Amino acid sequence: MRGFWRRNDATAAAAALWKFRTLSTATACRAVVLPRFGGPEVLEFRSSVGVPDLKPQEVLVRARAISINPLDLRVRSGYGRSIFEPLLPLILGRDVSGEVAAVGALVSSLVLGQEVFGALHPTAVRGTYADYCILSEEELSVKPSSVSHVEASAVPFAALTAWRALKCTARISKGQRLLVLGGGGAVGLAAIQLAVAAGCSVSTICGSKSIERVMEVGAEEAIDYKTEDVHLAIKGQFDAVLDTIGGPEAERIGVNHLKKGGHYMTLQGEAASFADRYGLVIGLPAATAILLKKKLQYHYSHGIEYGWTYMRADAEGLDEVRRLLEAGKMKIPVEKTFSIAEVRQAHEAKEKRLVHGKVVLELD
Repeated sequence: MRGFWRRNDATAAAAALWKFRTLSTATACRAVVLPRFGGPEVLEFRSSVGVPDLKPQEVLVRARAISINPLDLRVRSGYGRSIFEPLLPLILGRDVSGEVAAVGALVSSLVLGQEVFGALHPTAVRGTYADYCILSEEELSVKPSSVSHVEASAVPFAALTAWRALKCTARISKGQRLLVLGGGGAVGLAAIQLAVAAGCSVSTICGSKSIERVMEVGAEEAIDYKTEDVHLAIKGQFDAVLDTIGGPEAERIGVNHLKKGGHYMTLQGEAASFADRYGLVIGLPAATAILLKKKLQYHYSHGIEYGWTYMRADAEGLDEVRRLLEAGKMKIPVEKTFSIAEVRQAHEAKEKRLVHGKVVLELD
């Protein structure tokens, strides 16, 4: 009996402590649910969706702003179905900015009520299109007071995608040259700003609507692919190429303008598309074989490193992004905001390219 009471006392103490680590006891909230794949019309705004219990290293965030990423539109349309279809219904969304509403027992760096921003991994099943989102401690950082929730929500997923390519793979350093194919998108803009902050010179290929924007964030050269001969316009060779566009022509341009020992990194890897086409058992090994073949091919033919790159949570990367945000050296312009109840209109605006820049969902 003595052991039983000791256990009960410990449980009571833990429960008492937990009360001081919770601002919200929400068990349900509003959320946008994807019950099946399709167009914007399949998205369902529901008034009551369950909020799971927190694990020890997780944080419950009261969302104030959520940005829409191209990945959201692709997953909604069926991209990654080999992974996501058995898990339907899903909640889309990767980026979020809001306040800490509750923390798990092992969370030490964040406190209740703190304004935070961050991003989930690309394969997360319960995304951020909800009043309350759950992220791990390492997926969040303190939001600088100098930026709004709308501004902060537009940054982390794109910036961490660029961070992984430039800092973890290419390991760019001061004095090096970077070429960004598709510099006008969120990942491209983030890559330019990360490289400039590291002391690199940056050239980029983009559309005419993005020329002014990429120059404002630090690109030294911007080439309009619609009006210029890209092959003639690109001057010199580069230490790294980040390809946000994909396709044989973009790959050819990137590979042929790299120095020996340089890194070509594309966001358009084929792992998910092959898995969707052939199933996980056949598709993933087939994609791995193609990646290995290209690595060997370009290593021997051009003396370069070839790779597919994806976003991954990185506490060090997010901390640098926070510092750059705070210093005014990282910004992804937001062109239009919608309420979360208008999510279908927001997806349609991005899908039909009615809005050129970032779109953000706001939550009241």
